[in-house]
Amino acid sequence: MAKQPNILFIQVDQLTIDVLSFYGNDVAKTPHLDALAERGVVFQNAYCNYPLCAPSRFSMAAGLLASKIGAFDNACEFPASQPTYAHYMRALGYRTCLSGKMHFVGPDQLHGFERRLTTDIYPGDFAWTADWSVEGFEGATDIRVLTTSGICARSVQIDYDEDVTHKAVQEIYDCARPAEERPFFLQVSWTHPHDPYLSLRKHWELYEDADIPPPRIPMPGHNENDPHSLRVLRQHGLADADISAEVIQRARHAYCGTVSYIDDNIGTLMEALRESGQADNTVIIFCSDHGEMLGERGLWLKKTFFEPATRVPLLICAPHHLKPGRCDTLCSLVDLLPTFANFGSEGSWDGAVEPLDGSDLTTIASQGHEDRTIHAELLCEGILAPILMTRRGQYKFITSTGDPDMLFDVVSDPDEQQNLAQSGDHAGIVAAFLAKTQTLWNSEQLADDIRRSQRRRLLIRKAHTQGIAPEWDFDAGGEGSDRWYRGRGNYNDWAFDHLPDQKA
Repeated sequence: MAKQPNILFIQVDQLTIDVLSFYGNDVAKTPHLDALAERGVVFQNAYCNYPLCAPSRFSMAAGLLASKIGAFDNACEFPASQPTYAHYMRALGYRTCLSGKMHFVGPDQLHGFERRLTTDIYPGDFAWTADWSVEGFEGATDIRVLTTSGICARSVQIDYDEDVTHKAVQEIYDCARPAEERPFFLQVSWTHPHDPYLSLRKHWELYEDADIPPPRIPMPGHNENDPHSLRVLRQHGLADADISAEVIQRARHAYCGTVSYIDDNIGTLMEALRESGQADNTVIIFCSDHGEMLGERGLWLKKTFFEPATRVPLLICAPHHLKPGRCDTLCSLVDLLPTFANFGSEGSWDGAVEPLDGSDLTTIASQGHEDRTIHAELLCEGILAPILMTRRGQYKFITSTGDPDMLFDVVSDPDEQQNLAQSGDHAGIVAAFLAKTQTLWNSEQLADDIRRSQRRRLLIRKAHTQGIAPEWDFDAGGEGSDRWYRGRGNYNDWAFDHLPDQKA
């Protein structure tokens, strides 16, 4: 075997562990993922560091919490001066390539990748800038995400992911040709199972007779609900909507279909690795950028710190490097950068140019449990002040200026039904979490920084409506980017207006 293994990093968008059989939830049919999990290490308690696409990905790429790199929302520029895992892997001698979504914002659309095989499905400019000075968010997904769910003959997101897979397979074969001596670091990033919940018929039919359970936790009444959940519900037009059990079940059915669609694409990549002779020397790492509420508490999508949205699937399949099994230690996506670098340096990496917020997962997996603390942030539209999460031991603590604190024992209360923050028996635990939060974040200063960033970007966005606007969207081989969502109009308008007439 070569000293430096190839690394295939597979990322999906908005996948909850609540449907995955290798997390004990026998709902979605995912034989290829199940096979990887059987041969790999499954991290039982992995979290994203921000339950929203772009900030989660930027944080993950930099190995730092989003607030440290100014990744406040889905339209914050990712600085070209910020090293990413692609830069580090390239410096270690890897051929770095990205096929699929990364949601980079700003003029730099590579961030250490030598090549991008596809354009991005979402805009690279400031179209989705949050604005705390107004109510609502013009880019928000609305109730149609549920009412229009079901079977489709094709969708723009399927168009996109088909292209991602096709080009990734070609890259795998190209890397096996004699002229390429470097190991590869290939990130394949699909947009499914991100909403809208639209499934191809063949994947829908996999679940025709399946037992897809309804949400476990119904929507609380307004008086019993927490303020942030109410804001999220209002943002998506769901707070007072009468959503039938049939509509909820149809959306969950279609979601499972898209998970199986992704699994089929994973199988295609595995076949290319085998046929090209590279399977034995390729480390495979799989994760999602965040989870999906999927109707729990009446919530859908993300932007919340409840487990379905924040806890993510994460596995490493590297039988020559790691003994297969389960790891219960708390971990998060900022751990990926040092993990990639550890594989690329034969376990001896010490090349970080600054202190990182993550640790090497191979060490965590091989040396057993250790006492770790996980942090996450929510700084985007629909909030009043930074919402900050800390997970340590059995507890998850959530705090934000203006909102009541929340403390959950996620071991004894996995559905987070009992908020312990107001319990006298837990006052010491709350105080300790608050002290830790204040050490890590200056919430007032962070809120000022966020508002200033919003004002700057909103002005630039307004200015760019006059005359010739700059083009930041990556153009892969002259294919153009107008085919994908570019922030002109509502996201659902774009997603649903491009469905073929055959939609059932």
